[in-house]
Amino acid sequence: MTKASNPLYAAFYAAEFPAQAILRLRPDLHSKSVAILDGVTPKESVCSLNLHARKRGLALGMTRLEVEELGGIQLFSRSWPTEQSARTVLLECASQFSPRIEETYADNACGFVLDISGTERLFGPPMQIAQSLRTTIITAGFRTSICIGLNFDTTRIKAKSTRGITVIPPDEEARAIADIPVSALQLDEEHYETLALWGIRTLGELAELPEEDLVTRIGQQASLWLRLSRGTADHIFQPIEAAFELKEHIEFETHIDQIDSLLFIGSGMINNLVARANNRALCLASLTVRMSLERSLHYERVIRPALPSNDRKFLLKLLQLEIGAHPPQAAVVSLTLIAEAGQQSKVQLGLFTPQAPEPSRLDVTLARLKALVGSDRVGSPTLLDTHRRDSFTIDPFRVPDQPSPKNEITTRISLRRMRPPHPVRMQIQAEKPAVFHDGGDLYQVQVAYGPWHSSGCWWSVNHWDLEEWDVMAINNHGERVGCLLVHDHLNHLWLLDALYD
Repeated sequence: MTKASNPLYAAFYAAEFPAQAILRLRPDLHSKSVAILDGVTPKESVCSLNLHARKRGLALGMTRLEVEELGGIQLFSRSWPTEQSARTVLLECASQFSPRIEETYADNACGFVLDISGTERLFGPPMQIAQSLRTTIITAGFRTSICIGLNFDTTRIKAKSTRGITVIPPDEEARAIADIPVSALQLDEEHYETLALWGIRTLGELAELPEEDLVTRIGQQASLWLRLSRGTADHIFQPIEAAFELKEHIEFETHIDQIDSLLFIGSGMINNLVARANNRALCLASLTVRMSLERSLHYERVIRPALPSNDRKFLLKLLQLEIGAHPPQAAVVSLTLIAEAGQQSKVQLGLFTPQAPEPSRLDVTLARLKALVGSDRVGSPTLLDTHRRDSFTIDPFRVPDQPSPKNEITTRISLRRMRPPHPVRMQIQAEKPAVFHDGGDLYQVQVAYGPWHSSGCWWSVNHWDLEEWDVMAINNHGERVGCLLVHDHLNHLWLLDALYD
């Protein structure tokens, strides 16, 4: 029986998370002072800010008026959907290193603790794991502090209270958090005042107090404080399970009415979606574009490439063509991109098979054609289940999963339709077509088969009532033709509808 390995935890915290959730999708604001306001006007106050704003003298809790007096500060309203989308991205980063993840809450920060016990063989020693985790998180657009240690709560407290990467050696938990203020325990205000009166400022000073005397004066909860400050607290791990969803969302403080500005933001969102799909060896099979517009309008389009793709430039080009062909009818308030994951497609070409064009080129060509003639006029025709003439719809092109079977070559009569049907003057004998004139030639009918009656949609203004005849005729030049003649009873017209070849 093998001995169980010691537990090992990795905790990371993204401080000022409301600001990070917005800035990760706005690289143009990384060098500017940004503050996030929460609350209802006129009682809005700063709930999060970046480092540039802090250097300008901003602080949490300042009102909008106080911030505007400083000048040069980019203000944004807090967006819960944007934060939820960013939280999902952080959770996906963590899931690359461990399936056991517990979320920890701390003011305006977002934090997770990973159970990485036994992962050293996969990712290396603790410092290497921390560096790999930090690189993954930075690639996703976040700045975090990371700590790895043997005790859950010690690791969590250290990651929250320090910057950069920290690895706590075994049996050094109490020393690692000795200089951290007791505020890290999130005590009640009354208990803070009591400890302050006793001169207790740090966890190290709290850890030196005798447990029996402290419990007698404060209560049983003081025993937990001591275990936390000494790095010996027990914890029952409570992992969370999050569904995989490829979604990016951003809300704009200043509404966007320029397509170029919208595509600039969309480019970063597509890059994030592709990177997240790559982490799971997946591609983007479709991209749903949703926008909230001014005047409570909504916009939604679906981009579906012929084959799943992870080509960022190609997907951005499809987005550009789609928005160019169907521009929003008002300024954009928020933008959401939702991707559907698909498997990567690999095609093995034959040795003597000619090189075919890339599927991405076909998609771009189709998108440009749709922008020119309309999306309802580009695709593959599909017949409808009806007897009405020219009843078909245009469906999007699809790459078949399997090649179509080769049918035996047979000889068939082809029917060449006249578009539009050509009106003719008709003479009837014995209730059959006998002679008709198409405006140029006169035709004598030799054989007539019919009539075949077709009618439908009597409940609609587009109903029809037709009588069809297949005839063989000879014109005044001695030429023989086979044609389809149609008698439109509703409009009292005879039409030359098709020729048999």
